[in-house]
Amino acid sequence: MGDSISILREAVSRLSDFLAFVRVSSLYITRPQDFLEQDDFYNLVVSGWTELSSREVLALTAAIEEQLGRNRSTGIPKGPRTIDIDIALFGSEVSKTDTLTIPHERMLVRQFVLIPLVELLPDSADSVTGKRYRDICNSLPDQGILKVGSLYGN
Repeated sequence: MGDSISILREAVSRLSDFLAFVRVSSLYITRPQDFLEQDDFYNLVVSGWTELSSREVLALTAAIEEQLGRNRSTGIPKGPRTIDIDIALFGSEVSKTDTLTIPHERMLVRQFVLIPLVELLPDSADSVTGKRYRDICNSLPDQGILKVGSLYGN
């Protein structure tokens, strides 16, 4: 919802406040997958380095979402929203709590995560299965992911 490109740019800027060596994938448009009665989504992957814990990063990303107009207590789950920041990976960490699962529990079935992830980390592999993300992504049926260029128009 809203000016998605501006919101994504602002989110990346705010992530850069606590992530070093930030890299941003291309920008992709994705058809909705769970709640279908909504517009397409913009997706990208951001990678970076931090000394913070995954729980600390989760708290910071939740604050960014809220600052950019997301209210998780209202709206339709998986429905339209201004921004959704997921922590898909956190180094080689494997953990599960009530609020955070790393690697993200659904990333292996989501091309909108895997395609930009492989763009940034082409030889990366799942820390649980050892399978390369590229191979996992290629084994999935087409989910309507369309590369539209750079977030910054380059």
